[in-house]
Amino acid sequence: MKQWIEAARLRTLPLSVSGIIVGSMYALRPTNTIETPTEVFSWSIFGLALLTTLGLQVLSNFANDYGDGVKGTDNSDRVGPMRAIQSGAISAQAMKQAIIITSVLTLFSAVALIYVSFKDTNLWFSLFYLVLGILAIVSAIRYTVGKTAYGYRGFGDIFVFVFFGLVSTLGVNFLYAKQLDFDLFLPAAAIGLLSTGVLNLNNMRDEASDRKSNKNTMVVQMGGAKAKKYHYFLVITAMVLVIIFAILSEYRLDQYLFVLAYIPLIKHLKTVQTNQNPKELDPELKKLALSTFALSLLLALCMVSLIQDIIVNLFLGGR
Repeated sequence: MKQWIEAARLRTLPLSVSGIIVGSMYALRPTNTIETPTEVFSWSIFGLALLTTLGLQVLSNFANDYGDGVKGTDNSDRVGPMRAIQSGAISAQAMKQAIIITSVLTLFSAVALIYVSFKDTNLWFSLFYLVLGILAIVSAIRYTVGKTAYGYRGFGDIFVFVFFGLVSTLGVNFLYAKQLDFDLFLPAAAIGLLSTGVLNLNNMRDEASDRKSNKNTMVVQMGGAKAKKYHYFLVITAMVLVIIFAILSEYRLDQYLFVLAYIPLIKHLKTVQTNQNPKELDPELKKLALSTFALSLLLALCMVSLIQDIIVNLFLGGR
């Protein structure tokens, strides 16, 4: 059990649900529309969306372990922690079976999510989300698995931005509202950029071993120096987009407390800037992932004005 938990890479799970949290809380926020937040938001949708997303993340981790393991990319040259197949803790056949089981369970969760969201109405929306769910499952597997794995051709960044940012945030919000809110595109893009930053950081750490294994990630293609500049762009642009979103949403002063998450992000950028040893980037993966989750959580709380309620209860005795 311990070996499978390690293979699931629990440290990646908070990052994967960041978009779900923001998209869901945006549906719960107080509005001046005819519909009240409780008529739009659904805890059933929220729970199933979290379950589906976590399933996709675990599936992606299993597939990544399998794909890099059987290709020999995970070898003694790799900087990061030893993977399950690489160490021999889990056989390739067992991991392949786990991928199949996780794919089926995730698909069941996605179908349940679609049914709860649309029931027997909006057939076209249901079919669209079903195709989207299948595409997400296939994409999670094909990142490193197969001869045409797109992670080996530098397309992993696009996948992460689209699915962890746009699809996760905008897609889940659509399940509640049944309409696309373009204002949400800004935080959705921000989460996508930060999630891509985590992948880029991972690829910066593994640049040397990936180059030897012909894993042509964006970092391998552009080189370490340009990868750093690309990393600054991803993180800083994400921070700016969230600020713009807050301004356009006419947030009160207390709703800007999400900027507290900028502190570890700025410290992270300074660490990356001065880094000369790729091995030392490994701890930064967890820091960036948790900082992204913290930003998403604080932003979500600000959306539903819970920050103000917390301050009142803590410091003013509920008055």
